[in-house]
Amino acid sequence: MPKLTVVTRNGEERTVTGDASLSVMEVIRDNGFDELLAICGGCCSCATCHVHVDPEFAAKLPPISEDENDLLDSALTRDAYSRLSCQIPFGDALDGLRVRIAEED
Repeated sequence: MPKLTVVTRNGEERTVTGDASLSVMEVIRDNGFDELLAICGGCCSCATCHVHVDPEFAAKLPPISEDENDLLDSALTRDAYSRLSCQIPFGDALDGLRVRIAEED
């Protein structure tokens, strides 16, 4: 199974594995990272699953949709590597992906 490294808001770094049929948000949630709220459950309607993606992986991600872009516009900590983790399909191509959970807005 592919591996995902998650950096929490307090800087703790943990590497977990995830099923390739899930989104990055689901992998994070299923591995007990409580600070990623994901209130909408992955419907791209709340931005509570905001993460900062390691720049090495940015080009491997699907393009950002207009809806995702609009939601991220409301995030105070948005940067060039901000994404909604519910919109990133996890799989073998992203094995080793590293994300940092964004500060709560």
